[in-house]
This record gives sequence, structure tokens and C-alpha cells, in this order.
Amino acid sequence: MSVQFGRWNSDGKPIDRGYLEKVRPLLARYGPDDLGFYARESISITYCAFHTTKESRHEKQPCLTASEAVITWDGRLDNREDLIRQLGEVVGLEQTDVSIVAAAYARWGNDCLGSLIGDWALSIWEPRTRSLILAKDPIGVRNLYYSLEPDQVIWSTILDPLVLLAGREFALCEEYIAGWFSGFPAAHLTPYVGIHSVPPSCSVLLKDGKSTVRKYWDFDPEKRIRYRSDGEYEDHFRAVFSEAVRRRLRSDSPVLAELSGGMDSSSIVCVADTIIAREVSVTPRLDTISYYDDSEPNWNERPYFTKIEEKRRRTGCHIDFSNEERFNFDIDCGHFAPIPGCEAKRNEQVERFMACLAAQRNRVVLSGIGGDEVMGGVPTPIPELQDYLARAQFGTLARSLKGWALNNRAPWLYLLLMSIRCFLPHNPFGFQRKDGPAARLDSQFVKRNRIALQGPRTRVKLFGALPSFQGNTSTLIGLQKQLACEPLQADPPYEKRYPYLDRDLLEFMYAIPREQLVRPGRRRSLMRRSLRDLVPAEILERKRKAYVCRSPIIALQMVRSQIETLFGNALMVRYGLMDSMRLTSLVEPILSGKETKEWSFLMKSVLFELWLRTQAGYVAPADVSEHCHSSITSIGRIKETWSRLDRRSWFLPR
Repeated sequence: MSVQFGRWNSDGKPIDRGYLEKVRPLLARYGPDDLGFYARESISITYCAFHTTKESRHEKQPCLTASEAVITWDGRLDNREDLIRQLGEVVGLEQTDVSIVAAAYARWGNDCLGSLIGDWALSIWEPRTRSLILAKDPIGVRNLYYSLEPDQVIWSTILDPLVLLAGREFALCEEYIAGWFSGFPAAHLTPYVGIHSVPPSCSVLLKDGKSTVRKYWDFDPEKRIRYRSDGEYEDHFRAVFSEAVRRRLRSDSPVLAELSGGMDSSSIVCVADTIIAREVSVTPRLDTISYYDDSEPNWNERPYFTKIEEKRRRTGCHIDFSNEERFNFDIDCGHFAPIPGCEAKRNEQVERFMACLAAQRNRVVLSGIGGDEVMGGVPTPIPELQDYLARAQFGTLARSLKGWALNNRAPWLYLLLMSIRCFLPHNPFGFQRKDGPAARLDSQFVKRNRIALQGPRTRVKLFGALPSFQGNTSTLIGLQKQLACEPLQADPPYEKRYPYLDRDLLEFMYAIPREQLVRPGRRRSLMRRSLRDLVPAEILERKRKAYVCRSPIIALQMVRSQIETLFGNALMVRYGLMDSMRLTSLVEPILSGKETKEWSFLMKSVLFELWLRTQAGYVAPADVSEHCHSSITSIGRIKETWSRLDRRSWFLPR
């Protein structure tokens, strides 16, 4: 994942060279391969390359087009061949991704954005109109931040230069904080007031001191894919899923796949092996990395990822969490953590992961995030029943109700009422549950941020898009929020790719009948049927277990005294975010082992408090630095435990 940075003084003043000299070291650790530079009197654009494909090594960025537009592209273009055919003789098969994008922009203008399939973020500077376009792909895998002030515009792949070199302090964005405590913040927000993130599937036009956000592409709610037999759905799924994996294998260095032993990661590895055997040139090699904990009775993945290793006759890198060493988590007020949850010091497991990357020369990591949400991992009949209601297919509704009622051992009337209930208006006070974040946060903060704490409106509309489509798009928004909280990695840098979030794959999954995905007693029905000849039966037929891991709770209990010290003079209270009495009452039951339901909220509170203490001089009030402690012992264990769990499916094996 390469990085880009730009500054445009809209008042016409020249860019300070000393300022640019401070920017480059911040970018270089993320893009160590090549440095590209474009400068005119009042604008400067910097590009630091991190090459992951053979085509990218021939790129010259920023790219100056025939019309004098300047394009900076950080991404992977998955539909290269299709665009080359559409553009004709303008580009050739050996062209770089950025040159294809430049040709598409020259022909179609801003309308080309919807045709660019892949993970990407780009900026387009138009000197003739003195305007700037920033855009991101529909899923939002890449980050692109910007700040707009009366006399300047600054944009960057990372937050560091926007905050560190601003020469002022920022107010905290309360909407972001509310989103952090209630799940994940909205994808267009950052923790800093005045710094924004380009929303997924959107372009931002910056001109004449104003910004205009436009959605350039969206999933089609009217698209339907209907076949006569299950076999046709299975064939189509295998094709689009294989293509999703193949696109993310395009790399001139070995690819590393996370292999947990769950269905998501195992399917990626098995399909990737099939593709590599057929297309030798797609990547030099596929490695795997797996985590295990023999001391955790409900979270030992080793028997399952071992099955995949036996199938591919190759052992991957294994990282043991059971003997995790205790260490100090240093709070360095001079260290900049861009978002809450970013660790100031890497623990032993992260160091081993980074060492594995460096030793194997991996620059790309494949992740199974999105599999549960996209493939029907939650065995609920509600979206299917709602579709029948919306289409007035009452006969089919009755048959489906009967099948699901027998499987779930629940009255069919109960399932029907649960389906109807989602069409009804919300209770405006329903979000303030006793065990929710609103019960622990400061009451005035809650009043100011009711919408962010309540979360997205989930009432299902009876008319228009099918209820299952509405649910899919709502789930995608949640995934986009999660990706927006993934910081860019360095030392060594690597690029993370998500096969389950492929745009073409999502379009297919959103267009087929819900009953293909989930059937009574059969979650992930389509995926299991389609991959039965590729993935070992022990993985496909693995039972889904809902449980609470002991590790997070034990980690909290082992650092009880440090947490009590941390919260004894909490900055969250001084900032008016948390009620001190409520915070104290939250700690005692969990650390004493009497209460476990709110451990995730306590963990988030610890991480946020630690993050606040690294923000001295960056966020108001200005006296934050005097409250920074030199170190908090063992909090690093909490951070790592949090990061290695799937944040949307903490209790579910992948």
C-alpha cells in the first residue's frame, strides 16, 4: 500500500520547503521503494511507493496527463483487462494501473470512477480549473484523509502529517468517540475536528474553499440473479469467489494468508492453492500464518489449521498465545498514535508476525474478514421471511416458516412476529439499555451524541429494495467502519487484502435469493455446497460455537492495579466523556469476576484512555501532557488480545 500526500495553498502562496522536509520522513516508512514528487508554486504532491505487483514497479507517480491533470494513485486495479479492451489502442496490456486510470479519466472524466474495480484511493489535481478530486473505492479498503481551511487544502494517506505538522491543537470529534464506544465510528470521521476521511464509494471535490461530496457508485437493489437449480448457483459462486481470490494473489512477491482453521481463511487458502497450481505467474508462493492457544479450551484452532496444512503438504508459521509474556506498555507522550487502539509498543506476538513477514519477503497479507457477514454465517431466517412478506409470497412464506420453526424449535408465530417487528417504527428510547455504552458515558455527552450512540437506523422498509438487500448494505457499512479503524502498517510495511469484500463477489451475493445462503440447520449453505471438493470436510462441517474467550477477562484481571491507577485520574473524565462514578462501578465487577458482559466496553475504555495520554500537544485541552504516565505495566496484553479477535464476531471461529 503506497502513500500519498499533498498540500495546496489556495491563496497562491508558495509551499514552505522546510514543511515538506518534515513530511517526507513520516511517509517514507510506509512507502520505502520510490519517491515521486510534483511541485508548482502553490501546490506540492508527494508519492512514496510500496510495490506489490510487477506493473507497479514501472509506475511514475504523480502521473502527469496530456491535459496537465496530475493523478496520484494508490491501489490495485482488478479489471485491467476489461478497461484495456474498452479503451482500445490508447493503452496496452503491459501498461501500469495508473496509466490505465489516467486514460479512463481522460475519456470519461469523473464518470470513470465507478468503472475502477479494486482497492484504491486517488487524487486528481486539475490546474486549469484549480480544483482537487479525492476518491476511494466502494468498499473503503484504502484510507485517504483531508483537511480544508480558508487558505489551504492538505490530503494524505495517513493522519500523521495532518496532525503533527498542523502547528495547533485539535478538538476531539465527539461523534467519532461515541462511535468508538458503541461499535466503530462512521467511516468519514477521524478523532480530530477539521480532519475528514473520504467516504467509501465517494468522491470529494475541493474548489473555491468548498468541499462537495458525491457518491459515484452503489450496489443496484434491483439486480436479481435467478437460476433453476442449486448447481447453477454453485458454479457461479465458485467462479466469482475464485476470481476474488485470484485478483488478490496478483503480486511479484510471496503472499501470506492468515489461516485460523475457520471456514473463511481455509477456503481462501484452498482456492488460492488451486489457482497457483493452474497459473504459476500469479504469485511466487503462498505462505500461511496461524495462531493458537492450547490453554484456551474454546479457542484452540490448531487441530483445524493443521488439516489445511496436511492438505497442502506444507507447514506455515505458528504463533503461540498461551505463553504470552508480560511486558511494559510505555506511554510516550512524544509518540503519535493516529487513532484509538494503535499500540505504542509492539508485543512479542506482533514482533514474531513482523519477523515472519520479513523472513519470507511477504508484502501482501490475505484476510478472511467479511466471510461471516457476506456468506450467511448468522443462521437467521428473518431476512428470508421478510423478503417473502415484501413480495406478498404468502404460500412460500408459510412453507419457510414451517421449516424454520421445526429446525429452531420455535413457534412459527414467534418467527413471523419477529419478521414483522423490523418493519415497525423504533422505540426512540430503546438504545439506552442498562448495559449499553450510554449507561457508562457522561450524561451530557450522551445527550449531544444520541444518534452516534444509537447506531444506524435499522428499520426495514417494506417497499423498494428487498429487506435482505437492506440488511446486506447495513452490514457492509459496519464492515467499512471496521476497515476505517485499521491503521496502516510499517516496519516492515505490508498490504492487507480481503477476498470476501470483492465488489463483483458482493454484487453476486446481494443479487441471489437469501435461501441460497442460509437454510434450516445449514448456515453458509451455498459456500459449503460449492467448495465441498476443495475444502476438507472437517472444516466445512465444523460446528459454530458461541462462547466468551477467557483470555480477555484474565488479561484485565491480571492488570487490575494498573487499570485502577489509570482510571484514578482518567482524562476521559476531565474531557467530559465519562462519568467517574459509573466508570468505577464498571471496573470492580469485571475485575472481581462477578460480571463479564461488559468486558469489551472496559477494554475499549482502557485503550481510549491510553490513546488520550499519547495526544499531548495534539488535542485540546493543552495540559494533557502533564497527566501522561511513563508506563502502564502489561496493558500491551490487552491491546493484543483485542486486536486478534474479530471485532465484529468476537465469539465466533472463522
